[in-house]
Amino acid sequence: MIESFWATLKKELIYQCHFKTRDEARLAIFEYIEVYYNRERLHSSLLYQTPTGFELKLETQTDTSLIQRAA
Repeated sequence: MIESFWATLKKELIYQCHFKTRDEARLAIFEYIEVYYNRERLHSSLLYQTPTGFELKLETQTDTSLIQRAA
């Protein structure tokens, strides 16, 4: 799984950019992971949903299940 992540990071960010400094590269990698990869990118393991969308759907389903059990 992590090998797939590294391959994706390299293909989608590292090979597409030229960084002048390590700090510039570090910031770009941080933004890629925290902003794009974890929030916006569609993940095949989540049925091609964003992680945020998947979590919201899961929470909604859990809330609905709890309401139905209480009724």
